[in-house]
Amino acid sequence: MTNTGARPQAATASETVKHETKTVQTVRGTEKLMISKWEKDGWELVSQNPGKLRTELVFRRPKPPLPWKLCAIIGGVLVVLGVFIGIMATIAGDKDDTAAPASTPSTEAVAPRDEPSTEAEEPVASAPAEEPTHTIENNADLASLLTGPAEGPTVEAFAQKYSGQLIEFDGAIGAMNNHEGYTTRYDILIVSGDYSETHSNGGPSFQFRDVNITNDLHLTGDVPDTLGVGDNVHVIARVGSLDGQLFLLEPVQTSVR
Repeated sequence: MTNTGARPQAATASETVKHETKTVQTVRGTEKLMISKWEKDGWELVSQNPGKLRTELVFRRPKPPLPWKLCAIIGGVLVVLGVFIGIMATIAGDKDDTAAPASTPSTEAVAPRDEPSTEAEEPVASAPAEEPTHTIENNADLASLLTGPAEGPTVEAFAQKYSGQLIEFDGAIGAMNNHEGYTTRYDILIVSGDYSETHSNGGPSFQFRDVNITNDLHLTGDVPDTLGVGDNVHVIARVGSLDGQLFLLEPVQTSVR
């Protein structure tokens, strides 16, 4: 994807300064407000990558240099620590040289006695059983859930019966918002079936809450550069609880299809 908002940078000595970067996603049309907000906090816009519904903004700012006094203190502590370790190693070597000689072996042989063996047989460790995963092919309850109403007794009964167990299904990202203002953690709405703006395939509104795209979704297969609303996914997740009209899931494995 071509960066449309990257600003030209002059080749000066300041380029040797180390920078820290931050990636922010914002709804299309609000880029100027978001850029102004972060620039007030001392961040510099590096690139602007528009998507279908959201724009990814990348900022940077110089990292504060490590104070020279702190470096001097750390160096002094390391020198003292090295001297101390050397002294302790010398003392330990002197103790080994003055150790008492080994006692001479006894010339009297001890008569062997027949004693029963006390060695206990080690139990053979059995391989852990593979955790079953419920799919629409092997679980009628899941098949009914994904084509049934968005809420009600059917959804409540499934959440209670299969709490903590794994389910697997094809879905799509219906909505994606920052979690409580964080820029790298999201609340992701998952709907059943392929993405559509005109109709629903049935089933509850699943949600991955407070997740990081890189680590928490456990992406596999051909991982795209960006992930957002409208992407069709294949989900393996652990059944959580109900929060109003949201059915919470814990992602175990996610792939874009």
